Amino acid sequence: MDMIQVYEEGTNNEEDELVTALTAPLSLDFESVNDFKSPNLLQRVFSLLKTVRPGSDLTRFTLPPIFNIPKSQLQCYGESVYSVNNDILRRCGDGGTPLERFTYVVAWSISTLRPLMFGVAPYNPVLGETHHVSRGNLNVLLEQVSHHPPVSALHATNEKDNIEMTWCQYAIPKFCGTFIETKVLGKRQLKLVNKGETYVMNSPNLVIKFLPVPDVEWLGNVTIQCQETGLEAQLCYKGTSFFGKRGNYRSIRGKIVSLPEMKTIYEINGHWDKTVTIKDISNGKMTVIYKAKDVISALKTPVVKDVKGLCGSESAVVWAKVSECILNKSWDKANAAKTAIEEHERETARIRKLKGETWVPKHFVLSSNCKETGESEWEVRPKSTMVQPAPIVVPV
Repeated sequence: MDMIQVYEEGTNNEEDELVTALTAPLSLDFESVNDFKSPNLLQRVFSLLKTVRPGSDLTRFTLPPIFNIPKSQLQCYGESVYSVNNDILRRCGDGGTPLERFTYVVAWSISTLRPLMFGVAPYNPVLGETHHVSRGNLNVLLEQVSHHPPVSALHATNEKDNIEMTWCQYAIPKFCGTFIETKVLGKRQLKLVNKGETYVMNSPNLVIKFLPVPDVEWLGNVTIQCQETGLEAQLCYKGTSFFGKRGNYRSIRGKIVSLPEMKTIYEINGHWDKTVTIKDISNGKMTVIYKAKDVISALKTPVVKDVKGLCGSESAVVWAKVSECILNKSWDKANAAKTAIEEHERETARIRKLKGETWVPKHFVLSSNCKETGESEWEVRPKSTMVQPAPIVVPV
């Protein structure tokens, strides 16, 4: 994570100088970075959580910069869509049959998972923060549409390949004593516009384990469904057992079924950080549908193509000073810069409350429904039909 690109645009007023920091995407290569590893890291993590009771919601928990990676959670969400080495998303619409397209969508869904390192986490986005990046014909726009609860929205379009994507994502982390479980809630939709097909899916949960071996894993069940074709994928992400057995480490098991016939077509097996295969139930034929090394390794760092097109709410602008300080290991300066951002957000919220104003997202319409459990289910709708090309681009 030591790769950083900083851009500055001078103005007549030195205080108005725009600084943007962009760091390398999370990828398989991320695990080889040792900058944030420390012999006493587990001890420091336990020290940080010593006042937190098991079962506590960590949504409002603030991390010191020494526990942060130099990027916002909003950027991490975006990277899972635009940071790829082998563009599976474009191929989703190229399949000649609904089953071929569905299989590509399953592979693409798996590709959105990225490995994380124990003991560090991205910044919590501030309200109204945005992240706007393009890769080729794919334009991706994210906005933090709510702070409490923290809800992130994503809209991506590829006009040439007739692809549209809408995500509503909100994570709820809870401290469970020997681990932290973060439920990643919200609906993800992928539309193949010219095929008239919409794929709806969810995300596995993120689990940070302290014992017996510190690690971060994606665990849980994911369902991918296309109502128009009647196809559904049922996936289960597994990890190590409490006793450290790694037979299921980062494994994925599942099947693709035809709902109208209640018939299993393919069995899915593999590891999301290595290789995933499907087995045709009718003839036993095995086919590789995903190779992580080809898709999420050797990823390119985004660059600023149009400095004047940047806005002050861009993640890479909001957190630029904090990111620079973290990479330079200037922890006091990083803490001061991060505290200033958080205090400004609290003051802005206080003033808004005094005025009786309600904050409204710029790019999305946010709504919530109350489920039978009493919990709120959040949904977003983009205000624009197409996402415009971004000032930040991923070199292709």
